[in-house]
Amino acid sequence: MLLPPGKGKKPQLDLLDLPKYTRETLGLSGVNFSTDLLAGADRTRLENIRERADRSGCACLLLVEMDPQDFGSTNESTVGAATERAIRVVQAAQILGCSAASIKVKASDDDNALARAAAALKPVVERAERLDINLLISPHTGLTERPERVTELLKKVGGFRIGTYPDFETAAQSKDPSAYLHRLTPYATAVCATTMRLVDPSAIVPPKASPAAEIETPKAKGKKGAKAGSAVPADPQEAIEETKGKKGKGKKGSVAAPPPVEVEDDSAVIDDTELDELEALIDEAIAEDEGPQITIYRHEPYDLAAMVMAISSVGYDGPLSIDYRGKEEVTQAIIQSRDTLLGMIAAAKAAG
Repeated sequence: MLLPPGKGKKPQLDLLDLPKYTRETLGLSGVNFSTDLLAGADRTRLENIRERADRSGCACLLLVEMDPQDFGSTNESTVGAATERAIRVVQAAQILGCSAASIKVKASDDDNALARAAAALKPVVERAERLDINLLISPHTGLTERPERVTELLKKVGGFRIGTYPDFETAAQSKDPSAYLHRLTPYATAVCATTMRLVDPSAIVPPKASPAAEIETPKAKGKKGAKAGSAVPADPQEAIEETKGKKGKGKKGSVAAPPPVEVEDDSAVIDDTELDELEALIDEAIAEDEGPQITIYRHEPYDLAAMVMAISSVGYDGPLSIDYRGKEEVTQAIIQSRDTLLGMIAAAKAAG
């Protein structure tokens, strides 16, 4: 919607109108920007975007650098260019009024590349600290593919302004999605709630089982979590405000800095038994409450409820960014993602 569909054609939506569209059409109170949308933008352009965001009541939260930066290279000029680029991204985030900027670290998964990347990131973090910006490491192949290597990198860089930007899709591709999020979320000041395909539960027609199958197949033990088609009590805006607490008013600096990277890596992790118990509590909360209802759509590619419970279990209460990567009409898909996530958050909150 924001990029021109062809030469000489205008985009459907002007970038300056994005905050208003996000607030009034999508019903969200914050917006992230990717650097590809800001190509060629000068300081005045960035300040105009920030002003429009302030007037719309939709804060600029995060600036995402789309291109991986080669911090692990053995070529000094290449590493220097990556550091310079990251510093420019941090400065642009500050002008926009964001509280964080995220980057992808390009480096091989070995100790020498880790040391080079950490050294190259130190001046970026120093600049971020002076500007009150959090520098977040986005998932990428190689050095930052495994969560334990990410936390090792954070420790080597040091400081209070470097953290993580976990991604649901990346977590789903790991061997243990919940463990992946348990490890990285305590260092996060923003989490990317990726959605890809949401299905309206009312449109799902289950296949009719044959008599033989009904006799021979034992009753499957289903997931105890939030189920497709279940509705949960939640006023969307109220759920947003309650979940954010004092941090979520959408102003610059409202996102708390990540914990010192010197803390132990053994983040709070719940085992399968505890997860089952938590899911059962969510089911009970959904069944007992008789307040206003919203629909939880079924997310086909992976269990979205498990992702929400994983970040909730380690006490995360910062921004949850919707990044729809599917093929359906984007506005409706984002609204469905919003309602689904709000329902799951409200259920998890009710379950304690």
